Amino acid sequence: MVTIKEIAAAVGVSSATVSRVLNYDPTLSISTSKRQAIIETAEALNYATPRNRGRAAAQGLGAGLKIALVHFLVPAQELADPYYVGVRLGIESRCQTLKSEIIKVFPTGNAPEAAMLEGASGVVAVGHYYGEALEWLRRHSRHLVFADYAPAGDADDSVLSDVALAMTRLLEAVHSMGYRRIGFIGWIDAFHEPENIHSERRCRTYIEWMTSAGLYDPDLCLVERMTPDSGYALTRAMLARPNPPEILITCNDNMALGAYRAIHELGLRIPEDVAVASFNDIPVAQFLGPPLSTVKIPAELIGETAVDLLLERLSGREVSKKVVLGTEMIWRESTPAAAEKRDPEKRLA
Repeated sequence: MVTIKEIAAAVGVSSATVSRVLNYDPTLSISTSKRQAIIETAEALNYATPRNRGRAAAQGLGAGLKIALVHFLVPAQELADPYYVGVRLGIESRCQTLKSEIIKVFPTGNAPEAAMLEGASGVVAVGHYYGEALEWLRRHSRHLVFADYAPAGDADDSVLSDVALAMTRLLEAVHSMGYRRIGFIGWIDAFHEPENIHSERRCRTYIEWMTSAGLYDPDLCLVERMTPDSGYALTRAMLARPNPPEILITCNDNMALGAYRAIHELGLRIPEDVAVASFNDIPVAQFLGPPLSTVKIPAELIGETAVDLLLERLSGREVSKKVVLGTEMIWRESTPAAAEKRDPEKRLA
C-alpha cells in the first residue's frame, strides 16, 4: 500500500497537505497545479507499486504512431474524479512505453478540429459518448477505441469493466453479511435514457436485485444529476428519512467522500451507525477514516488495454473486439458484517 508520506516526498509537500488534498478538504488553499500533481502522483504510485508488467517485447511496436486521446471530461472535472485520472495515466504510460506520440483533446464546448483526429493513427475515447458526439467520433477517426465505455452494438472496439456484475456481487456479499436495509445513491445518466432516471447500470442492477430479493424500498434509492456535492446532499436526504439504511452503497468513491462528510456532520459513526461501500478504489479510499470498502475497477489497465486494442487494429485486425476486465472487492473497515456491528466483541473472536 502506498503511504501518504511517499506521496508527499514525491511531490515535495507535507504529509498533512497530501492528506487534505486526497480527502478533498474545501478549506485548503493550494494551487490547481499542485493539487493535480498530488492526485496524479497518488494514482501513479498506487498503479506502479503492485505490478511490473515487463512488456519489453512490445517496445518499439508503436514507435512513430500518433494517438489522439479524446476525453469526455474537462481537466477540472477529471481532477475531481481520480478514477479517470487513472484511465488517462494508463493510456499515457502505454504510449510512452511504445514510444508513441499522444495528443490530448479535452472538451471545450465545441467539437475538436476534425483534422486533428483524422491526422492521428487512431483515437482512444475516454468516457461515455452518445448521439451526435458518438457519430462524430466514428466519422473522423481512422481507428477508434472506447475506454471505460462500450457503445450499443458490436461495431466498435471497447474496453471496460462490468459494473452491473460487480454490483450484483457486492449486493450478494453484503446480504450474506446480514444487511437487509441496503441504501444506494447515484447519478442520473441523462444522455443514455433521459426519460429513465434509474438507467445507470449500477442503479438499474441495484433496483432489480433488491426487488428480486423482496427488499426494494424506493426511499433507499436516491439519484440526481451529478454535482460535486451529490454524495453529501443525497446522503443527508436519505439519513433524514424515518427508516435509514444499515449500509449505504455509493455509485463511486467520490460520492462516498460526500457521504462520509454527511454522516460525520450528523453525529453518526461509520460503520456502527451506517456502513459504507462503493466503487473504483481511488487512492484516497485507503486513507479515509475508516478506510473505505470499494470495488476495485482497474482504471489504468483499462487505459493500457485501449491502446493495445488500437495497435491490434493498426496491425490488421478487422473484427471489432470488446474487452471486459474483471473487478475485485476490497473489503476495509467501513463495512463489517452486520453481526459485528451489533456485537463489536465478535471482531476480536
